[in-house]
Amino acid sequence: METPVIRGRALTKRFGDTLAVDSVDLDVWPGEIVSILGTSGCGKTTLLRLIAGFETPTSGSVHILGAEMSGASRFAPPNDRGIGMVVQEYALFPHMTVERNIAFGLQGLDDSRRAERVAEVLELVRLAGYGGRFPYELSGGQQQRVALARTLAPNPAAALLDEPFSNLDSSMRQRLRAEVEGILRSHRMSAIFVTHDREEAFAMADRVGVMVDGQLLQIGAPDHIYHYPASPEIAGLTGACDFVSGKMRGDGSVVTPLGVLNCVVAGQLAPNGPVSVLLHPDDIELIPDQGGQGTVVSREFRGDEVVLRVRLDSGESVRSRRRSFSRLPAGSRVKVVPVKTIPFAAYPR
Repeated sequence: METPVIRGRALTKRFGDTLAVDSVDLDVWPGEIVSILGTSGCGKTTLLRLIAGFETPTSGSVHILGAEMSGASRFAPPNDRGIGMVVQEYALFPHMTVERNIAFGLQGLDDSRRAERVAEVLELVRLAGYGGRFPYELSGGQQQRVALARTLAPNPAAALLDEPFSNLDSSMRQRLRAEVEGILRSHRMSAIFVTHDREEAFAMADRVGVMVDGQLLQIGAPDHIYHYPASPEIAGLTGACDFVSGKMRGDGSVVTPLGVLNCVVAGQLAPNGPVSVLLHPDDIELIPDQGGQGTVVSREFRGDEVVLRVRLDSGESVRSRRRSFSRLPAGSRVKVVPVKTIPFAAYPR
């Protein structure tokens, strides 16, 4: 049976009276990228630091490639764990050249092999020829590439990435994210990537974990997390969402202001019980119709799309995402048509 590269069991960390990480279980498999999504202060960085060995767990254990690193019988320091970490502040030595920054973690190699390895990773991160420069001579994106090269140089078992793109502008962030993912995939390197940005979390990961108040509340494939969040709270973290009221029927369908919908209900619900149905802006289309069940009350132009908010006759409101050239003005009466071809998520009320 395959051994996880990283295994955390019941990982818990307290800082005084504050419970920062609360009994987290997490496996990361060979070649897998796992994103941890959560708001600031939810515990995701502390979780990485527990895995890396920069924090001692209050309880629980960490195993790397099957060997205990934190637990009842052992606590291994970060340099003995065989994993690398990239943080948002780059953490480069300002008085060292790019080459020396990367070579810093390769003290066990002779000079010729160290220089060869530095050249290899500079080529990998597309910075060949930059080895003699200092960090202040590089852009933010280039500095983060150096930080990644330094992490990859010792051939770690896994990489931990703590909001590595948050200090970059939007276009650079998207470009570097794609490059980093490509590098990790090409080396089949396991990684944990923590972020507050749901687009980044979904784009990079094989699985996404959602963290709230120190707890890992749900983990799964990105599309499953998006379409079937375990609770309304998780839904709010994983995408723009609205809810409409409904009533469960005996056949499992739900009667809503938008018609009868096929739904998957999270949790226990009695027949004919009330539910809230999750709607994303891409789940519905709007058709101009004076006899429709809603009125457009606002438009939000975003460049490549426009988001329309519709007030339903039931009093509830929903959003619909349309192409940027849509000319449906505020005040228009519309028919709201569900277009999702898979069941909707619903929650007991």
